[in-house]
Amino acid sequence: MARTVQCIKLGREAEGLEKPPLKGPLGQKVFENVSKQAWTQWLEHSKMLINEFRLDLTSEKGQQIWFTEMEKFFWGEGSSAPPDFVPEEPKGS
Repeated sequence: MARTVQCIKLGREAEGLEKPPLKGPLGQKVFENVSKQAWTQWLEHSKMLINEFRLDLTSEKGQQIWFTEMEKFFWGEGSSAPPDFVPEEPKGS
């Protein structure tokens, strides 16, 4: 039987992650409060952030921005795209 959590992002009970996605207290917080579906949404959103802000996740500054945006995405006002971001049109439109 799949583990469920009361997902902070979706506002409902949903299937939880199999293990903490990150080390440390933040990883445990995500594990306890974020569903698998919401984590997938964050990963997709974070790809856009990495590309648009040209984040280097091997640097301390890049990691700090990424973690700050993650906190905002799940527990804050929400993480948003840069003002000049234009999403790609889906293929076949």
